Parts: sequence; C-alpha cells; structure tokens
Amino acid sequence: MHTTFDKTNKKFIGSRGGAYKFSGNDLAASIEFNTQNKDQIGQQINYKFSAKDKKLTTDLSGKAESWSMLDNGTGAMAGTWRSSGRMQDGRVVLSPPRARKTFKILTGTRFQWSAINAETKEFFGTGGGTYTFANEKYTENIEFFSRDSSRVGATLTFDGKRDGDLWHHSGRSSKGTPIYEIWKLEPKQ
Repeated sequence: MHTTFDKTNKKFIGSRGGAYKFSGNDLAASIEFNTQNKDQIGQQINYKFSAKDKKLTTDLSGKAESWSMLDNGTGAMAGTWRSSGRMQDGRVVLSPPRARKTFKILTGTRFQWSAINAETKEFFGTGGGTYTFANEKYTENIEFFSRDSSRVGATLTFDGKRDGDLWHHSGRSSKGTPIYEIWKLEPKQ
C-alpha cells in the first residue's frame, strides 16, 4: 500500500495498493485499489526503484522520490492479515475469502488497514499509523483515517492473541462499539 496524508492537518489525500513483484530494479504492481484513479484498478503498473543505505528511490508518483526506512519489517505480527471472521451471538464465525475484503499490513512498528472490493472498484476506507503488540495487548496510534479525521491522534488498545496464522483481536472499534475479529495471515507470494 502507498498512502499520502497530511499529518499536521489530519487530512487523508489518497491511497492505492495491491500485489507486487520485484525483478532487478523493476517493481511490477497489480493495482487492487486506487482512491485517486479507479482506471488503474486491475492494471499492472511498472515502476523503477533503487535501494541503498536504508533509502529507497522510486518513481511511484511519476517523478523520482526518496524514502527513508522506518523499521526493518520484522516482528511477531509482521505480514499481511485478512479479516476472516467475527464473534456473533457468542461464537466465532469464520467467513470465506470473497471480493470485498479488509486487510491489514503490519511491519515491525507500522500498520495500515484497507477495506476494498477490487471487482467493483469500490473503496470503503483505510487508516494507519504505529502499533505495539506485547503481553497480548495490541495498541494502535492512528496517524491517518480516510473516513473520520477526528480519529487522528487517537490510541486504541485491544486484547490480541496469535494462534498460528490466526490473530484474535477484541476490544472497541474507533466508534466505541465492541468488536471481536479474527484475522488470517496471508501466505507470502
């Protein structure tokens, strides 16, 4: 995922994402969502990149840009997680993969979730920032949120337990409603 936001003014600008593959200094991105250009959804877009000394240079925005590495992308929760179930009427109900999906990418210290439907080119929302996971407590510090900028700066803490490739996540949503979600770790491609 690639997201642009104005942290100071709490303004979400845009987000896009999908699967990608590297070959040499080429990055091939299969776009699943793009809030600023729906015509790119379903397309493969090729970019150039180079990486050296914790700096990445790319042409993601059509011009050369330099990015600094914030963490090494490792940790107990690092990976791409897909929402796969919820607690309903006191029991866990798993749902099969479908076109509408919510996924969350975690690095060692950063998170971003997005809810999309690549088939219909619908975008339902995204948010992200920093996180910690220790002693079965998962805490998010929200730095951007596409649906409600008043949530920027909020800290949300959840009970969290990882069981193999499943992550049980419970607490209160950004709106304060109780949630119990199950996330499944997507296999690396």
